[in-house]
Amino acid sequence: MASDSASEPVVSKEAASIDALQSVYTLVRDDFQAVNTLIPRQLTSDVALVEEISGYIVESGGKRLRPLMVLLSAGALGYPGDKHIPLAAVIEFLHTATLLHDDVVDHSALRRGQLTANEKWGNAPSVLVGDFLYSRAFQLMVEIGKMDILEVLSSATNTIAEGEVMQLANVGNVDITETEYRTVIRCKTALLFEAATHTGALLMDEADDHQVQALRQFGLHFGLTYQLVDDWLDYAGDAATMGKNVGDDLAEGKLTLPLICALQRSGEQERTLIQRAIHDPSTAPLDDIITVVRRCGALQYTHDAAVQEAKLASACIDQLRPSPYTDALRTLTRYSCARLF
Repeated sequence: MASDSASEPVVSKEAASIDALQSVYTLVRDDFQAVNTLIPRQLTSDVALVEEISGYIVESGGKRLRPLMVLLSAGALGYPGDKHIPLAAVIEFLHTATLLHDDVVDHSALRRGQLTANEKWGNAPSVLVGDFLYSRAFQLMVEIGKMDILEVLSSATNTIAEGEVMQLANVGNVDITETEYRTVIRCKTALLFEAATHTGALLMDEADDHQVQALRQFGLHFGLTYQLVDDWLDYAGDAATMGKNVGDDLAEGKLTLPLICALQRSGEQERTLIQRAIHDPSTAPLDDIITVVRRCGALQYTHDAAVQEAKLASACIDQLRPSPYTDALRTLTRYSCARLF
């Protein structure tokens, strides 16, 4: 049943306020607390360093949007059981494992405003604890006991790994296209959001397939929105907003949409400046690059791409039966887009 809210603007600063976001967490307060209680219980290990590192990264202050989406998706379809709690923990463990591995690959020193695990303990322990979190996630999947969910998450985990390899292979590649870039962000970021909403819906044994697919597609478009906003912020934001340094993508040799678009739209002199910066990030004139990205309209292009994905996510919600849970999913979409302002 479609709602009449499709005509509302996707981006609303008021709707995306902190108070509005808090109302989403309040809606699933008891379930969210149950997830937060289960997570540390599942991190026990005879190896003290495993508990120390996994606890540090899991409790590092993230909003836990992906497990939140499991709870909201299950609620949107009226799921009456309790398996959404361990499923939400599974999604958080998979996400945390990818963060540990990503930070090692990217040589990142800062995440969410604090030192990364690899900066604090070194690369080898971080990678191995990431492996521990992957294996613990699969143990919980088995306990949930739904083969369709196991199939979705195992496939997603494999594709996310492929996305990371694709991104690594494209470091320094000034010829990467927007299509190739979108494939990378779909695999490495959007797919876990998609898996969260998809599996949350699959918990309902007799769910209408149309609604399951609507939730699945919502997760995909939300994830693309989220990554596009992140890539926009890397050239428009600040360290306090992002929890990482502005220009980190450039410093790592990553060409995201603002830079890809700038290369297409700029003159020869500006393209040469960007290409030199990509080939030697240590000497890149960040302020000059940001000026080029802004002046040629690449920042606005990325902004508009994020808003378009948010509209597609909102259209998916319109296919669901209206409820407080679908309202909450819409609020999350607006909140994600509000970071563009």
